[in-house]
Amino acid sequence: MNDLPHENDPPRANGLPPENGSSHRDGSSHRNGLPRETGDRPPVVAAVDGSGHSLRALSWALGAAEALGAPLVVAHVRSEALQLGAARIASLGTEPELPDTVLDAVRTVVEERGHAVPVRYDSLDGAVTEVLPAVARGARLLVTGSRGHGGFASLLLGSTGRSLAARSPCPLVVVPHEARTASLDSGPGAGRVLLGLHPGETPDEAVDFAFETAGLRRVPLEALTVLRLPPNPAALVAAPSPALQVPPPLPLADDTEELLAEARREQEARLRPFARRWPSVELVRTVAPGDAGGLLVDASGEAALLVVGRHHRHRIADLLVGSVAHAVLHHAACPVAVVPPAPGARGRA
Repeated sequence: MNDLPHENDPPRANGLPPENGSSHRDGSSHRNGLPRETGDRPPVVAAVDGSGHSLRALSWALGAAEALGAPLVVAHVRSEALQLGAARIASLGTEPELPDTVLDAVRTVVEERGHAVPVRYDSLDGAVTEVLPAVARGARLLVTGSRGHGGFASLLLGSTGRSLAARSPCPLVVVPHEARTASLDSGPGAGRVLLGLHPGETPDEAVDFAFETAGLRRVPLEALTVLRLPPNPAALVAAPSPALQVPPPLPLADDTEELLAEARREQEARLRPFARRWPSVELVRTVAPGDAGGLLVDASGEAALLVVGRHHRHRIADLLVGSVAHAVLHHAACPVAVVPPAPGARGRA
């Protein structure tokens, strides 16, 4: 296999050439989308920082790119300390030539695994939450690890992860660390695709993504709709005074079967046009009472990918990622895809 093309190399026939400024240190060349050398095939973007978690995600991204027939762009946003050091050296009139250990780690992963699609490596400067969404504009997927160091520290546990999930212009796939998943392999034995479906809120793009992924992997798709039931009035604790008492919620818990039947009808109607569009996908419809985040996390242990949708809009950007997506990003045992609605979408079709 040839070495990975990167910012200091000339264009190569078997890789994605770095010209058109795709590797500019400040990331500014990505503001208008991916560079033209990706051709007519939108790429998969893998965000790496050299940590074991990010390199595990890189391996997953390579498989996804091959399944999609898409080129792979490996994006490394340098740490703030490295950016600052390079800027200070440059201010002295000397072009900084700092070793890139991340490139070496990426090359090792790609060489050991092998690849059937073009691969390009970009080293970029800037804020992770600004550079990565810009790089991913027009991409098929943006893939990250669940944790990392440097620019990806506490990815899922802090504001960086929430911001990426809320702002990524394409589906964001977060690959969990090794302790949380048994296998990242694709194929019939790798496990089903699991879709967390709210019939009235999940964007069409998330449903279509789940069907397409199941079709490419040739695995079943399970759509899980969770119905949160109202509490039984008998279980309510009496308020200390009549003024503070709350009327029993309506409908009552005795209507559980009726509510579940209605939820099944809504789910079937929502999935019907997608099932017609993807007739080869084996569809498993599941409706269950309980907590959506908890049930999806439990079901993720036997899934190859868990798909959830992003909210259509919210005045606070980070709240575009709802409580269910937040729960599965923290605890799911398989990779999680957070799929945004189409730009300008106001609701599902």
